[in-house]
Amino acid sequence: MKIEKIQILKGPNIWSIRRKKLIQMRLDLEEVEHLPTNKIEGFRERLEKLIPSLITHRCSEGVEGGFFQRVVMGTWMGHVIEHIALEIQTLAGMDTGFGRTRETKSPGIYNVVFSYLEENSGVYAAEQSVEIAACLIEGRHYDIDACIQELREIRERERLGPSTGSIVEEAAARKIPWIRLGRNSLVQLGYGVNQQRFQATITGKTSSIAVDIACNKELTKKMLDEAAIPVPSGDLVSEPEELEKVIRKIGYPIVLKPLDGNHGKGSSINVNDMESAIIGLQHAQAYSRRVIVEKYITGYDFRVLVINHKMVAAARRVPAHIVGDGEMNIQQLIDKENLDPRRGYGHENVLTEILVDKDTNELLEKLNYTLETIPHKGEIVYLKSTANLSTGGTSIDVTDMIHPENVTMCERISKIVGLDVCGIDIMAENLTQPLKESGGAILEVNAAPGFRMHLAPSEGLPRNVAAPVVDMLYPQGKPCRIPIIAVTGTNGKTTTTRLIAHIVKNNGYRVGFTTSDGIYIQNTMLTKGDTTGPISAEFVLKDPTVEFAVLETARGGILRSGLGFSSCDIGVLTNIKEDHLGLNDIHNLKDLTRVKRVVLDSVRKGGWSVLNADDDYSMRLMPDIESKVAIFSLDENNPHITKLAKEGKVTCVYEDGFITIKKGDWKIRIVKAINVPITMEGKARFMISNVLAASLAAYLQGFAIEDIANSLRTFIPSPALTPGRLNVFRFKKFKVLIDFAHNPAGYEAIEDYLKNVDSPKKIGIISGVGDRRDGDIRECGKIAGRMFDHIIIRNEKHLRGRTEDEINGLVIDGMQSSGKDVSYEIIPKEIDALKHAMSLAEENTFITALSDVISNAIDLVQEYQHKEILEEGTTL
Repeated sequence: MKIEKIQILKGPNIWSIRRKKLIQMRLDLEEVEHLPTNKIEGFRERLEKLIPSLITHRCSEGVEGGFFQRVVMGTWMGHVIEHIALEIQTLAGMDTGFGRTRETKSPGIYNVVFSYLEENSGVYAAEQSVEIAACLIEGRHYDIDACIQELREIRERERLGPSTGSIVEEAAARKIPWIRLGRNSLVQLGYGVNQQRFQATITGKTSSIAVDIACNKELTKKMLDEAAIPVPSGDLVSEPEELEKVIRKIGYPIVLKPLDGNHGKGSSINVNDMESAIIGLQHAQAYSRRVIVEKYITGYDFRVLVINHKMVAAARRVPAHIVGDGEMNIQQLIDKENLDPRRGYGHENVLTEILVDKDTNELLEKLNYTLETIPHKGEIVYLKSTANLSTGGTSIDVTDMIHPENVTMCERISKIVGLDVCGIDIMAENLTQPLKESGGAILEVNAAPGFRMHLAPSEGLPRNVAAPVVDMLYPQGKPCRIPIIAVTGTNGKTTTTRLIAHIVKNNGYRVGFTTSDGIYIQNTMLTKGDTTGPISAEFVLKDPTVEFAVLETARGGILRSGLGFSSCDIGVLTNIKEDHLGLNDIHNLKDLTRVKRVVLDSVRKGGWSVLNADDDYSMRLMPDIESKVAIFSLDENNPHITKLAKEGKVTCVYEDGFITIKKGDWKIRIVKAINVPITMEGKARFMISNVLAASLAAYLQGFAIEDIANSLRTFIPSPALTPGRLNVFRFKKFKVLIDFAHNPAGYEAIEDYLKNVDSPKKIGIISGVGDRRDGDIRECGKIAGRMFDHIIIRNEKHLRGRTEDEINGLVIDGMQSSGKDVSYEIIPKEIDALKHAMSLAEENTFITALSDVISNAIDLVQEYQHKEILEEGTTL
């Protein structure tokens, strides 16, 4: 078996709109294609022995053990690999559960698709599932435990932390989109101007000064003390002499902690002699030169969480410990405690496994214990000096037990320090009494406090502390999204996208849009190239200045990674025509339709799908679309238009020379087509179709008719604004048209336009595209033969697996089948072909250059235009 390709899908895709995170593995089974599972002796037994938990997979049988039933009956190895990939992720703490395996049109080659939680773990699961299957087939040993552990380690390296993850989950539950910025915990919620950012539990609203105060423990202590809030007595020291002086003043027991420390690092507690104090000083100075020495306050360790200056949760924290039974030693008791199903590796479970480290050994040494010591029955032996959950500590929720006076005090502390998300550490016998009565004290105030102890306490009620963070970032009525119009289809996408963006900009929005020639914010190109994929869409949505997004969305990006947005307000489908067929398992228009409908399926509830009523495959989608649907047509008598008009629905038509919105039988005329420059005085019907699509989308978005009309009148086609989209250059004797047309439908659109061009000699410069089907290349040649008097065949720079002679032969075959005797010549280089065509030009000659790469042609023609202007000036 051989993995041909692994793709990471991150957004709505052809397999699922809801399940955005999928691995798509293209797998060649090779000789295993002829070995279903029931023909491999002992396969089921080896599989069940290696991964017995697969018994829970119900599969299509719908019962526990259903997958194993399929294995016994005989199923293909791609299906088995799908289930293995899902199960090893589950065993590593990543329960996902969605999978599909489909054979491609290439025999023995399958697309194995399954969900993942972390990208790299998904890729690793894909690779290892194939290796596991190979080992099972051949009867070789496979170390499943090592695989699961590696997956866990990948997960811990890649995943968002518990606090960040909880906020993301809460936002997602509210349908707030999110984007991870980089590989760490920096996350963007929302899109464009409505975005909010946070990292761990530091938000975009967190004051930098407040963080500095919280990180300076001595300053925090001073500010709280001056505000009559109880804090332990103590001072700052750097030298042993200073330490001895402070101890004489406050007495034992003491606590030492680094001034700039966090998460309990470098701390020593309940120190009762000078020798231990010196060791504690040295330990703390590994983190900070200056060390806080405080009176050790007896009691329990509490953490109170305050968000947006409101107390939301409180927990008692208990350091990792074991309880003696009089029989087992400390190491055995640790091992027993780690068998608790609530404990896991890293953050995979409510509790973390207890690991023996330097801190553990130091604590045991103080008790004159070792790991072999057998504690007395009921004896509690603490294994960590701090109560952090990440080191095996536990937490007990006490939110409902905290005294109102303590609540008020904690909320006041958050305002004194200035933190929007604030963790307050308290040492006290309890929180049911005011601190001034219980003798407790505030130990620390923390910026970026962890949420895990509140989200999943080992005892007591879990508290959804992520909710108040999202409430703070997005109070009621504050939008999180910006309007998104996504445009897909075979031809006309870029022009339609630019038209819509022009209308949006003219209505006062700062618009970001993606096209096949670049990413634009307003009219400034920020990135050049084909930017119609998910990365480009995300570029626009991450820009904090963008108020409205118009996103050209091509098939390549959808197939490669899915959509770059979770949903859109309006999805526009211009048409579905033969192009790029035979690539990436897209072999016919039905396959292509499946890709294009991803955009329409992503339209939000209450949004609109805009379809071309003149396009058969587009209209086949109409019954299955869940959003509202509006259609457009060049013919107001189109039967689909007539049907929707009778139902009182909104449509857009070209009638009597006008671009017209119809609401039922009522007509709202926007503008005459001849007054819309992009239509070439109404001669370019395919451009009129693009105008209809853009006008209908703009109308459905809520823009006024007069604003749409003004925008259409002021959208002037040019090489700068619409490169390669019906660009006409006028010379003294002839004209040159450059267009992006590169498929049969595009050629037919140019043919329709040229029928309205009065010229005695029409010269065409064309080429075949190597990654198109033979029939598509021939069809382009046939159409060219019909519309030109003389043809110059040139060669594309990238032949994409074919030879020049092979491609040219297909073009010539097509030309000769056109029924017209047309002359032709072959000039390989585009620049030479253009120069030669212009040298052949007579009075009123019309030259048309068609290509899917047009920048070089435009540059050359503009250079010739400039020379002609200079020559005319010299003559004058």
